Amino acid sequence: MAMHKFEELLPRFEAYFNQRHFPLQPSTLYDPAEYFLGLGGKRVRPVMSLMGNELFDEILPDAFHLAAAVELFHNFTLMHDDIMDKAPLRRGKPTVHAAYGEATALLGGDVMLVVAYEYLNKIDVHYLKRIMHLFNRTAMEVCEGQQLDMDFEKAATVDLPAYIKMIELKTSVLLAASLQMGAILGGAGENNQHHLYEFGKNLGIAFQVQDDYLDAFGDPEKFGKQVGGDIMANKKTFLMIHALATSKGESKKELEHLLTTNGPDKVEKVLNIFRSCGIDAWAKDLKETYITKAMYHLEEIAVISSRKKPLTELAAYLVQREK
Repeated sequence: MAMHKFEELLPRFEAYFNQRHFPLQPSTLYDPAEYFLGLGGKRVRPVMSLMGNELFDEILPDAFHLAAAVELFHNFTLMHDDIMDKAPLRRGKPTVHAAYGEATALLGGDVMLVVAYEYLNKIDVHYLKRIMHLFNRTAMEVCEGQQLDMDFEKAATVDLPAYIKMIELKTSVLLAASLQMGAILGGAGENNQHHLYEFGKNLGIAFQVQDDYLDAFGDPEKFGKQVGGDIMANKKTFLMIHALATSKGESKKELEHLLTTNGPDKVEKVLNIFRSCGIDAWAKDLKETYITKAMYHLEEIAVISSRKKPLTELAAYLVQREK
């Protein structure tokens, strides 16, 4: 049986998912929710569910129900995150709260979560209890991660282990669970499920290290984002935490002062301090550490290695790394 790459499974998921998910009335509630889903996205998590299934067996129809539930849950979190972050845009278009008001965005997110459960409810009862348990645990963890993220904005200092835990909860566990829930449908044993989950979790952390790094040092032409957005927002990223922990003397004083101001040369000054702390190399090493952990767990999964190739390629794509 030929395995499918991410880019082959993506159109299959899109064909299943691109339909109306909500009733027509009241249109003031359901049209904004449909609008938000129409903003697109990479659909990484739902396709990971399909890949988790196919790693162990042919893709079941239930995997598409699961994938839809995952994508709806992810969009529910984004819709509510946008309110918390007061974000005017998502993927270059107005966010739901900006276009339709906060109350509608809250309710729209709520109904999205409910519809996610409707999709889960279509799954064969033989798998449903295990999948529901993992889905619910993950949903709670994502909320915990978002709360920690907001707590960290107010905290004077955040240490690296606490930040990694927050990223794990906010970002990584959903990638990990998407794979594992697919693996449950594929009939994977506990040990294989564990390794697949750990692969996804460590890949998610590596991805966030890269994201933090690119925000500071990336080429805006390539990444479509203004460099230094995190610095201007005083976000405690991997880089900022390390710089605060390792800078000394005048550099440390200057960095602490820069966190209280928003001058026109703030980004450049902070980047200079980052460079003087050797953060470039440190961040690359940290990313590699988590990629190595992820690939170790993928290796440990007891299926022939050719079946793992699509996941190896997806990992390389997500962390912009040569295979």
